[in-house]
Amino acid sequence: MSFFICEVKTGKGKKEFLDVARTIHSGDNNWVCPLDKQVHNTFEPRKNSYFQHGRAERWVLKGATGALIGRVAAFIDDEKKVNSGIPTGGMGFFECINDQEAANLLFNTARAWLEAGGVEAMDGPINFGENDRFWGLLVEGFTEPPFTTNYNKPYYQQLFEAYGFKAYYEMASNVIDLENAIDERFDRIWGWVKRKEGIEFRHPTKDELGVYAGYFREIYNEAWQFHEEYKPISEGRALKFAKEMRYLFVSKMVPFAFVRGEPAGFLICTPDLNQIFKTFNGRLNKLQLLQFMFRSRNDFKWYRKKGILTRGHAIAVGVKPRFQQYGLETGMIMSSINEVRKMGFKSIELRWAGDFNPKISRLHSAVGAVQARKHITYRFLFDESAEFVRYAPIPMGRKKAVPVQ
Repeated sequence: MSFFICEVKTGKGKKEFLDVARTIHSGDNNWVCPLDKQVHNTFEPRKNSYFQHGRAERWVLKGATGALIGRVAAFIDDEKKVNSGIPTGGMGFFECINDQEAANLLFNTARAWLEAGGVEAMDGPINFGENDRFWGLLVEGFTEPPFTTNYNKPYYQQLFEAYGFKAYYEMASNVIDLENAIDERFDRIWGWVKRKEGIEFRHPTKDELGVYAGYFREIYNEAWQFHEEYKPISEGRALKFAKEMRYLFVSKMVPFAFVRGEPAGFLICTPDLNQIFKTFNGRLNKLQLLQFMFRSRNDFKWYRKKGILTRGHAIAVGVKPRFQQYGLETGMIMSSINEVRKMGFKSIELRWAGDFNPKISRLHSAVGAVQARKHITYRFLFDESAEFVRYAPIPMGRKKAVPVQ
């Protein structure tokens, strides 16, 4: 079969890059097309701050007749590429027909560009940005995914592994069924936490998001400092995240924990906008945007009353190491769960329980969450003789917990 690959440079090429996904997944009722604007902005230096310390490129693959049959992107983040011991770049937004030769051409194209940029390995599929979106290859749970969660055809796993990618780490997403009672053990922990003096849980208002962005940054930078790919969040990035949250924000879904007044933990959960955007097929025009903004008032009340919005998903959780024995994760969930249930939400998906983070996996299990899907982030070493090492587990308990008085 004849193929030709095109670097995306023109407006037509940018449109084709977006259209590849619609072509590959046509007829798949579980697939929800990501918003074109979100994908497009990933590659726009004015919209993506990662271009301040990195670069990205993308390609479209066509058949002999010009039919769209695949796409891929490659990224180099100069601030992250050396954190894992060897210079590493990224590959993502991969789509392809079920043809190993076509997939290999896409992988080889990304590899050649990355090698020219001075890296020795590529991770994928990942995003040129934070790992809370478009990250990992779906290998289990081919059901309708939450907003910004990667979905792909089952045969993609074979395309990756036949090329030589190896599993670098696995990420499970587990669902709490809010229509079921919480396990009694979890309720007992919540009772213990509530009796502790000096611990409180707060839910920010929309007007307080700027202040809580500072708390988020403080907690994140301390909680994730032992993470292999840790990079401190700047004040600017934290404020940008808070600005984005204004369009996803439901106060009771965003609990923060405080110990003696000190910000100690956060749980960031949002409504699953894929339930709203599924019929848009990736295209959100100005009228639809205005309609969405109007209907999203009062915690998405219009969508909840219509029964359209029934799912939420937790996109980030963090607790400062010295407070990780306080049951704050339990407290944050329990401080919110009844109110979220009353709002009509029937399930919450807890994302990204990495196999390198057993504490989070245990927490998910403790609240009765069951696995909904699993993603794998792969790594491909350009030097076949180099030793492959899986992602390092996050050290737990490096800092002793400080007793609450």
